[in-house]
Amino acid sequence: MTQSQSPIAIVGAGPAGLTLARLLEVAEIPYVVFERDVSATWANEHQSGGTLDLHPTTGQAALLEAGLFPRFQSLARFGVPLTIVDSQGKVHVSHSREGDTEEPEIDRKDLRDLLLSSVPASRILWDHKVQRIERVDNGSVTTHFENQPSRSGFRLVVGADGAWSKIRATVMPSEPQYSGIHFFSSYIKPDNPIYPLAASKAGKGNYLAFGKERQIFLYYLGDGSYHVSVGLRLSEKSIPEGSILASASALWNTVLQEYFAGWDYDLTDFVRSCDGKFRSWPLYTMAEDAIPSWNHVSGVTLVGDAVHLTVPTGDGVNNAMHDSVDLARHIISHGIDNLESATLAYEEAMRPRAVATIQKGHWMTHHMFLAAGPEEMLAAMGADGGDE
Repeated sequence: MTQSQSPIAIVGAGPAGLTLARLLEVAEIPYVVFERDVSATWANEHQSGGTLDLHPTTGQAALLEAGLFPRFQSLARFGVPLTIVDSQGKVHVSHSREGDTEEPEIDRKDLRDLLLSSVPASRILWDHKVQRIERVDNGSVTTHFENQPSRSGFRLVVGADGAWSKIRATVMPSEPQYSGIHFFSSYIKPDNPIYPLAASKAGKGNYLAFGKERQIFLYYLGDGSYHVSVGLRLSEKSIPEGSILASASALWNTVLQEYFAGWDYDLTDFVRSCDGKFRSWPLYTMAEDAIPSWNHVSGVTLVGDAVHLTVPTGDGVNNAMHDSVDLARHIISHGIDNLESATLAYEEAMRPRAVATIQKGHWMTHHMFLAAGPEEMLAAMGADGGDE
């Protein structure tokens, strides 16, 4: 067992964990980050792709406070166009968004690289898979790993380790529940024969097709490729694995063809023509009663998906980064010798946000992912106040 020289341990080097790390770095408060990925290079090669839109008062504000906003602006795409169609390709919404600077988009990979480059490499310990944490008699916390020696002496452990957090069980009994929605994702690269068709539909933006509880989404990425996501209602017991995900034809022929029968040929051809294997992404969410079951535990707290995991709503990364900003502010204002009061103040402010986040995710499940088509989805958003 190794005695830590840092009072704060951050578990997870995603946007939430790295935002907190950057803010502590700027404030000259010592910390260490434990990340399960074996290296930054491995993470870039294996992490999920896609694009993120950062909101002015949360994600963008976090980068501004971290001193990273100018660099973000150089990487972000502003005025990203949006097209929404039905299963036959009929256009229901077409927004050019030209001149829109409110919610620029950035590739998930680029955001992580931006945050990684802003903290010293020595602060991040890769290939550290946290198994559990343990509070000891002197009030400190020990982290136990699957593949590394334990480290002790932490005064605060922050769980920023996402959907399947190893830290969550310390403060709440709830586990994520399957939403019933499953996505598969891959890419269409510029040298793909179907690329010109994708470009004619999506341009340098997002092209979203909805119909009968099914979706086909195209997102333009910074390298010129398209991230393709296919969503449908699927039993948790029916989730495919292995060779079925190895190629577009295998996945289409064994799983998707039946569900997308009758859809416009061009739309389904985007799926059949994807480059490389597919990533399987079942969507999980925390229950609405998860947050009330939270028991404050001295020396432990959570940020991001570790506490308020939902289906995609457009808010996930923004909420996670906002959590980290709020926690960092409390740590800085209360001081390193008053981490207990800092985390209590953070949790008091965060819990109502977390409940609202989970509720919005449940709303999105029923009104977007399970909608019969874009008409039903758009009507619900207009009537019920959906804003994504």
